[in-house]
Amino acid sequence: MHHVKLFVPVIAAALLLGVTLLAALESPSQPFLEKNGFYLTSAGFKVKFANDAAGQKALRALPPHRFVVHTVGGSERYLYADPKTCVCVFVGTRDAYLNYRDILAHPLPQADDVAPDYKTQAGALLNADLVDGGGLDDPGSVADYLREFY
Repeated sequence: MHHVKLFVPVIAAALLLGVTLLAALESPSQPFLEKNGFYLTSAGFKVKFANDAAGQKALRALPPHRFVVHTVGGSERYLYADPKTCVCVFVGTRDAYLNYRDILAHPLPQADDVAPDYKTQAGALLNADLVDGGGLDDPGSVADYLREFY
């Protein structure tokens, strides 16, 4: 019985860690996504709306709400797909990506009605690994659709 009492704190810590990791993987909330589009464009990202078949195909090829680094002809671009809020792909340079990270890391003072999960979701996005976009070079893929940004 004494051994069981020793494991209770360990089990509780493991459960807390698991919940924290799951929160980082869940889809961002609607209030966060609405602000995120503003932050991305403020940082220098360009918006490409997926309002035709090619755009929808490009949007489906990218992981939602994750940054993908894609290089074409030595030109590196950071892609961020938002399939629900704006139904678009944000395309930016490394400088835009660094500006965006700075905006999230050092936000301006907010109004009192900020969603309580905002900092958690911003932290998860800042700490997420970038996705390699090497597989996006196939003909008719995302690279063709976003060529005007390269």
